Amino acid sequence: MRRAIALAALGLGTTSPNPPVGCVILDAGGHVAGEGFHRRKGEAHAEGNALAAAGPAARGGTAVVTLEPCNHVGLAPACRALLIEAGIARVVVALIDPTSRGAGGVAELRRAGVDVEVGVLQDEAERVLRPWLTALRRGTPYVTWAYSADTEDGREESPVEVRCYDAVLGEDGRLREGVPGGHGDTFVLPDKLPQDEPEKTLRILYSSGVRSLLVLGERGAAERYSSAGLVDELLVRLSDRAASSQGGPLPPAGFRIANVRRLQDHMLIQARRE
Repeated sequence: MRRAIALAALGLGTTSPNPPVGCVILDAGGHVAGEGFHRRKGEAHAEGNALAAAGPAARGGTAVVTLEPCNHVGLAPACRALLIEAGIARVVVALIDPTSRGAGGVAELRRAGVDVEVGVLQDEAERVLRPWLTALRRGTPYVTWAYSADTEDGREESPVEVRCYDAVLGEDGRLREGVPGGHGDTFVLPDKLPQDEPEKTLRILYSSGVRSLLVLGERGAAERYSSAGLVDELLVRLSDRAASSQGGPLPPAGFRIANVRRLQDHMLIQARRE
């Protein structure tokens, strides 16, 4: 399952409005036969890619997947049907899909005689799926605010890899995809956004397919989103400094530190809203 979770993360920044999902296929002897992840809407889902890689070795084997196999036909075939047709004997799932239609993929797999186990490493799988799940529940994107705590000239600087996010909003209000063109034709960002209405902006972005938004800098758009209480996660870059030095509080009030990482010449502080 941990391999499937890592694969799912490869789709971050391109899968929306679909969820990032990873899948590993084990043959009947328990050996890895194929793996895959969902890259973008309109293309094969994780299970389809993993089954294609496994080929005939999937028959009698196990599918390990981070999110419940879908039970409906859209731009891609129903993953539940693909697994049954491939002769998969067992399916291991981390999380049930809250968007399941009908009885749900797990129920249909069991009805077909497939052994299904649910809830395996659920908490770990949620680390990748958290933005998508949060956005789905609220109807607005998961917002991450990122800035450098000690950029001397005050210029915008991203302490994180922007490719993990659907959209990036700079201090100047300019909006762009984290991966230029990464979502394909099914995802079109709006040309204009209401500058002083962050809540309305988030609703517009959600309707455009955005499930994760990275807001950069300490001024401009970042101030508006933070003041409105719309930031879910905080990422702060703290550069190397003398053992005895002055500095302000980290993180701001209302956030709790979730992780601190040492990265070459700086620290990366991750915090989530309390």
